[in-house]
Amino acid sequence: MADQEEDYPSELHAGLVEFSQSLTDVEDVFKPFLQMSLEDMEKLDPLDQAKLHLTAVYAINSLFWIYLATQGIDPKDHPIKNELDRIRTYMNRVKEVEDKRKAARVDQAAAKRLVKGALWEPSKQPAGSQDKGAPGKRRPQGRDGPPSKKKRD
Repeated sequence: MADQEEDYPSELHAGLVEFSQSLTDVEDVFKPFLQMSLEDMEKLDPLDQAKLHLTAVYAINSLFWIYLATQGIDPKDHPIKNELDRIRTYMNRVKEVEDKRKAARVDQAAAKRLVKGALWEPSKQPAGSQDKGAPGKRRPQGRDGPPSKKKRD
């Protein structure tokens, strides 16, 4: 019995060995996830929990897609395609939430003050009476800029 016959052609051997190694690699990737306790998962913030669960579900469904392909079933005509699309939709939603969280926030009160201070306000005085120091009015400047404040000797 030492000389067992193989159930597959010898030219497939290299491909099957590579496939077996790939499955071992997949198991190694999933080990940390499978060993993580429920308490550790609950310590993560909700966004990280969602990302973790979506990644796991997507990987499992992708493996099922591969399984269907190895069985000669076209996965594009199988409900698994809809499931993968649904998961991708949720992954995009999580990404949008994450991008919003990272986006710069505007201090609206400070922005209003900045804009209000930068805008010119016309004075409410009649056109004939102009005070040089009236608030809301700006003195006209020459080509050289504002007048110099140097003391004359």
